[in-house]
Amino acid sequence: MRVLGIDPGLRNLGWGVIDMQGSRLNHVGNGTCRSVGATLPERLLSLHEQLSAVLARFAPDTAAVEQTFVNKDGAATLKLGQARGIAVLVPAQAGLSVGEYAPNTVKKTVVGVGHADKDQVAHMVKIQLPGVALHSADAADALAIAICHAHHWSSKRVVAAGSARVEMGA
Repeated sequence: MRVLGIDPGLRNLGWGVIDMQGSRLNHVGNGTCRSVGATLPERLLSLHEQLSAVLARFAPDTAAVEQTFVNKDGAATLKLGQARGIAVLVPAQAGLSVGEYAPNTVKKTVVGVGHADKDQVAHMVKIQLPGVALHSADAADALAIAICHAHHWSSKRVVAAGSARVEMGA
């Protein structure tokens, strides 16, 4: 299964693609979409086009996006929410299911601590994906989101298989 992780941002939108084969994870690609344009609509369109190109190039099977946290600056939160809308829209347009994870869930899954800093996240991404060259901190976060989604998807599959066996009387 190929997983696309997306770390939404209006200036820099990180993306990371991994393959999951059983419990094994392999790095496929990572990068940063940088918004271009003078107005908000131009910047959002730029992100949409760049992220669409990532999907066309890597053909993921599923995607995951980090949930937006609310900060003290309401205007900044709204702008980030619009960029997050692009991050959810593009994979949905491609017919993919999109998982959504809180930042603390991603950190807890990848690092083991829900309040890990960016350096700890990047370090653990490098350990779990040996040889990876991280394009940016945003790309490292996106790979962490992809790893989180892969682990949670795998766990849901195991639980579903166990439930099916119980229902069949096994």
